[in-house]
Amino acid sequence: MHLPVILRILGILLVLFSTASLPPMAVAWWYGEPEIMLFTYTFLITLVTGLVFFLPFSRAKHELRPRDGFLITVLFWAVLAVFGAFPLLLMDAPSLSVTDAFFESISGLTTTGATVLTNIDAMPRAILFYRQQLQWLGGMGIIVLAVAILPMLGIGGMQLYRTETPGPVKDRKLTPRIAETAKTLWYLYLGLTVACALAYWMAGMTPFDAISHSFSTVAIGGFSTHDASIGWFNNPAIEGIAIFFMLISGINFAMHYLAWHNRSFLMYFSDPEVRGYLLMLVGVSLITVTVLLYNDIYDGMEAARYGIFEVVSIATTTGFSTTDFSIWPTFLPLLLFLTSFAGGCAGSTAGGMKVIRVLLIFKQGSRELKRLIHPNAIFSIKLGRKPVDDKVADAVWGFFSAYVFLFIVMYLALLATGLDITTAFSAVASCMNNLGPALGEASANYQSLPDTAKWILSFAMLLGRLEIFTLLVLFTPMFWRH
Repeated sequence: MHLPVILRILGILLVLFSTASLPPMAVAWWYGEPEIMLFTYTFLITLVTGLVFFLPFSRAKHELRPRDGFLITVLFWAVLAVFGAFPLLLMDAPSLSVTDAFFESISGLTTTGATVLTNIDAMPRAILFYRQQLQWLGGMGIIVLAVAILPMLGIGGMQLYRTETPGPVKDRKLTPRIAETAKTLWYLYLGLTVACALAYWMAGMTPFDAISHSFSTVAIGGFSTHDASIGWFNNPAIEGIAIFFMLISGINFAMHYLAWHNRSFLMYFSDPEVRGYLLMLVGVSLITVTVLLYNDIYDGMEAARYGIFEVVSIATTTGFSTTDFSIWPTFLPLLLFLTSFAGGCAGSTAGGMKVIRVLLIFKQGSRELKRLIHPNAIFSIKLGRKPVDDKVADAVWGFFSAYVFLFIVMYLALLATGLDITTAFSAVASCMNNLGPALGEASANYQSLPDTAKWILSFAMLLGRLEIFTLLVLFTPMFWRH
């Protein structure tokens, strides 16, 4: 393990992250808020710390091994969450504890959207903008951004890209060079963000709200500048725009690139994962609207308006809300939470296990049933017309097993802190799937939960963002052997 190189890279990434304090400083200056000093301190602390890590090892150059990539990825997300908590910890009102500040920071960076804050409408705009920006930076992953720069510094970036990129297939590149791949992804990400912000603004949001909500929409984060989330605007046009961009952001960004590059919208429907993703959303939306109408919760158009929005928001693990879905008939909140386990497509900004894994698990279960009927026959798993390597199928089952095991362990741990069954189950599901909203005591926010529960849930967010194995591998003795 090349410790000097690891510290050098960590220093570079912290120096890069220090610039995240500059836009909130500009917002504070524009609105005449005293928080400008708060972000100045954060900028200097993060910059100096990054330089302390970087300068002693500035000449250390070695090609990274996969083991180094795993450690850098986990270290950076953990360290980033610590430094990201500084502005939240230093602000005067509301006064947050270390636990709450870290929880809010890692929730933003992992695009979970779970919050401990109340009375958000009255908070300084610089802080509100900073929360939204955290989600935007975490959406595609700062490490993916950094690999576009690291090769120019003499450090190969492919190992970092593989460990950070979500999904079961990690070796697929859009362009021959990893730096170009990272740049391409960020151009797509930036383009969608700008388009989303413009659409929100044209639909009636202020420029501040439009930019802020475009950050959390494209990042599939769910933070808002208002306590009532998107529901604060009470605007069907804004809700429609949010649905569209949540749908788009839940699709593999590689698919967006290919469709744009080939100028063919039909390419989306040729991908089995995208078809499964859209079919899931349409099916759950129909069920939700039907149940709402059957129980006379809303009238016809209102049932479609609120039902479809909540389905897309929860299924894509965004977490925006236009109504309190926790008071719907019990069947619906549970259905929506179960849908979030699938989440979006691999290679998107969505959380959850990813639709492609759910498809592979279903197809492998179907193959086992066929083998019971025809023991001597050979059946292959196919996605579309392409057979899937058994190693990939085995890896998916391994991921699913680890996911279920860790979910149960953290669920029991939350119960041990004194939480009720509903709160514990929904909170673990929400944080592990990077969703945000929960039920029970956490239906409004996570403020009332014990500190121990918040640290467990912070770990769950990191597990979900790094898709379990990237973090879990650090806890194996084999990883640390020479």
